[in-house]
Amino acid sequence: MGVDGVADTPLVRRVRGRGLFCAVEIEERRGVDAWAVCLKLRDNGLLAKPTHGDTIRLAPPLVLTEGQLAQCVEIISRTLRSLE
Repeated sequence: MGVDGVADTPLVRRVRGRGLFCAVEIEERRGVDAWAVCLKLRDNGLLAKPTHGDTIRLAPPLVLTEGQLAQCVEIISRTLRSLE
């Protein structure tokens, strides 16, 4: 499963990672930074941790199903679009 929709926003500088342990680097725009994105993700049902000021760390459980992964990608995409 790709990250289509996640990286297709001006807020995202880069998506990187290995396996399920991933990070989204945020390009701050109009006061929206990694912390603001994480708060909005939380409000939409997904917990993530901001690190190094501009990076959002994603570390889902190893027992994640493909359906749950698809739901996480949808939450991230919807959240980023709402903050543009």
